[in-house]
Formats: sequence, C-alpha cells, structure tokens
Amino acid sequence: MLSLPARYGRLGALITPVALIVFMIHFLSANFGSEDSLTGSGAIPEAELDAGTSPHEPPCPPPLPGIEDILVVVKTGITEAQEKVPVHLRTTLRCIPHRLIVSDYEEEIAGERTHDVLRRVDPELRETNKDFALYNRAQTHGGRSGLISQDMNKVANGATGMSGNPGWKLDKWKFLPMIHEAAEFRPNASWYVFLEADTYPIWRNLLAWLEPMDPEQALYLGNQMQIEGIIFAHGGSGFVLSQAAMRQLVDFHAPRQDEWDRFTEAQWAGDCVLGEVINKAGIPLTWSWPHVTTGSLWEADAFSHHYQRNVWCSPAVTFHHMNPTDIERMWEFDQEWFANQTHPHLLYSDVFRNLIRPSLNFHRDNWDNLADDKPSPGDHGISPPAIPASPSDCEEYCASLPNCMQYRVDDRGRCTTSKSPIRGVPKSGLRSGWLLDKVDAHVEELGYCDIPAWVMP
Repeated sequence: MLSLPARYGRLGALITPVALIVFMIHFLSANFGSEDSLTGSGAIPEAELDAGTSPHEPPCPPPLPGIEDILVVVKTGITEAQEKVPVHLRTTLRCIPHRLIVSDYEEEIAGERTHDVLRRVDPELRETNKDFALYNRAQTHGGRSGLISQDMNKVANGATGMSGNPGWKLDKWKFLPMIHEAAEFRPNASWYVFLEADTYPIWRNLLAWLEPMDPEQALYLGNQMQIEGIIFAHGGSGFVLSQAAMRQLVDFHAPRQDEWDRFTEAQWAGDCVLGEVINKAGIPLTWSWPHVTTGSLWEADAFSHHYQRNVWCSPAVTFHHMNPTDIERMWEFDQEWFANQTHPHLLYSDVFRNLIRPSLNFHRDNWDNLADDKPSPGDHGISPPAIPASPSDCEEYCASLPNCMQYRVDDRGRCTTSKSPIRGVPKSGLRSGWLLDKVDAHVEELGYCDIPAWVMP
C-alpha cells in the first residue's frame, strides 16, 4: 500500500475523507444495490470465463504482514469452477502468494491449475460408489463434455443439503483429501485457510485475528454447526487450521483412511465428516461466529447478539453465498476502506453504515428482507394484523412494536417482522419494508466501537 511522505500528512488527512465520500457515491451509483447483483446467479460474461489477470492491472503491493505464513485453499468443482473462480483470481486471490485451488477435476482456469483431490480416493471406491458418477464421466470424456444436464441443476438446500445435485453429493468426498493435498503442497505454513468459491475473505481482518495466536498450538477455527451429536466448522463459512492442528490431523487420519471412507459413505455433509475426524484427533473447535458466517453480506444481521457476543463491534472475516458480481464490488469497497490509514479493521458496524444502510428503502416489492418473527400480542396488548394483511397494516403493526425495525408481507398476506434491519435478497411475491427512523435511532444508540470484539481460543 502506498503512503504519503510525512510532509503531506495534513494534506492527506483532508484528501482521504473526501476521496472516500466520492468513492462511496460512485460505488453506490454503480448498481451495487441493483437486483442484478443479488440474484445469486453468479453469471459473468462468457468472454471473461477464461480471461486471466489483465495486463493493465497494477502490480501487487508489498505483501500484507503475515500473509506469507498462510496457505489459502479454495475448494470448487467442475460444475461451478469456470463460473465462480475467475473473479477470485482477479480480486481476493490475485496478490495471495501461497494459494491452492482444489477440485474434482484438474484443469486450467484463468491461468491457474486446479488440483484433482479425488485422485487420492481409493479407486475401487470411486468405481463402486454412485456419488462418483459425475467424476467418472468427467474423467472418461475429458471434462465438461462428460457432464449431463442433471449435473448442472440448481436445487434447493434442504434439511440434508442439496441431495438432488450430483456435484454437491460428490463434494463431501473432497474434504479429507484436500487436507492431505494442502499439507503436502506447503508443509511449513503456519496457517491453512480453507474457503469455498462463493466465500468472500477480508484478508486484513483475518490476519489481525490470527496475529496473536500461536500456530504451534492445535487450533481449529470456524463457524460452529451441529449434525446430530457432531459439532464442526461450516465449510462454506471458511475455517482455519494451525500448523500443529494439520500435523496432528494428518498423522491421525493417514493410517485410518478406509475407516473414515466408510464413515463418509454414511454421511451427507463433508464438513461434518472432517469435523468428526478433527474431533477424534483431539483438536477442539473454537466457535468463531460472527467472524465467519453462513450468510452473504446481504443477510448479515449487525444488530444481533448470540453466545454473549456483540456483532456490531465484531470484525467481519468472511461472507458466504457471494456471487461473482458481489465479490467484485465488495472487493472494490474492501480496497478503498483499508486504503484509509485510519481504518485498521472492518467491523460489522462499518459494513452496516457504509453498505447496508445506504441501500435500504422504506419498502420494496418482490424482495425478501428475511423478517421472520411471527406476530403475537405484544407486552402492551398490541393485536397482530389479520390475515391476509395489507402492507400498510403490517407496517403499522411493526411501528407499534417498540423494537420492530422491518416487516414483510408474503403472497398470502401473512405479516412477519424483525428487530434487526437486513438488506435481504430478491424474491417474487413478497413485499419488504424498513422503518428507517427506528433504524437510524438505534444506530445512533449503538454508536462507534472503540475496541474490536475478537473471538479468541
């Protein structure tokens, strides 16, 4: 990052705020709040799919302190890699010195070679287990020509994941092999950061989070999830393993691969499988929410409190379910934010003030702001609106509740509310609204954060 000589300090202090304001006006006017950027389609122009780094891009600045000690591992698959990976190579991965892209097919994407980690799986298992049908077709037919229409189907995420999607079913087999791939690729890394192709990382926050920790301590950091009795780090949120944890994990799993292959066959979530292996290896999970989250930038709830943690003052480290358009535009904001020397961190309160609040309207049609509190008589005897409710009835009901910040009416006229303002996503048939006076009053009440709220082991 370039810095001004000391004699320009006073001038820089005047220029920086003005430049940031000009950027924000340009940033928000560049369709950042448009529905196209939030559709979740992740589509980018076909001409860009195989495009590498532009020759007109500036050279990378000096490496961020600590980034040389990290191996970044991005997990993807043949059905999504050409769509989702190139944007990272232009943005979040462009200046990362040590990176590894693991997949179910070896190919070149924008000049970067992916690693087929499923080659590590027992060949007999690959031939007999139906989960590998997509993999075997791709290997036999030389890549995408072996795919069928079902492979590309978009299916809803249900109680047991996206079991109707062949690529998703195959994905669970990548978690344990990618651990060995990463350990062999860079055995002396202090930290191993695992992301998915729709995960956005905020590098400066991540490095600040890891800086006081000891990589020689066996650490497993991630967003806590649970399936039955297994607690594990959610893969899409991103998770981190220290060097000591990687050594311990590899040494434990290597002589027991057949045993854990059988365990994997009986499960539906690969991050759960990995979490159980890590647990059996004797490494506890550090519950790391809200630094790493299951939701996108647009689903972030900066006002919430869970596990006695203050989201408002917490640094954001990752956002999940980010499509390529949002990744590109978040990257622009990320770079501008940290170009200001007075911004050492990016807190959820900063995200809300600069990205979420400017994009909220009084109401929006065909929009889901995720308000899901069901109406009930309040403490003051306030009656919920009748069903079906009109948007004005639902708004009036929300206004009458002391802590209600937003409301939503679905296509059946059912009114739901929320105590937190969330931007949300497009959804046909819904109408969402925000009580902006209440929102702004609460932001004023929350104020600015003097000290970041870090989660530590």
